[in-house]
Amino acid sequence: MEERGVTQYALIKKYHVSPAQITRLKRNESVSTHTVEMFCRILNCQAGDLMTYIPDEDAPNEQETQSVPS
Repeated sequence: MEERGVTQYALIKKYHVSPAQITRLKRNESVSTHTVEMFCRILNCQAGDLMTYIPDEDAPNEQETQSVPS
């Protein structure tokens, strides 16, 4: 946001973003696709500029969940 010259204050006052949405992003909590789209529109960026996919280490990957042919 800093690179784009958009402050948290502007997000709240000018773009009507709720403080709760900002907090969720700061805490790396889940947000809706609508929220991601809204931030992309405001900041003129792509979703990948806002987030990075980090696999859950505890979740089995696709290869582990596929059955082995007999």
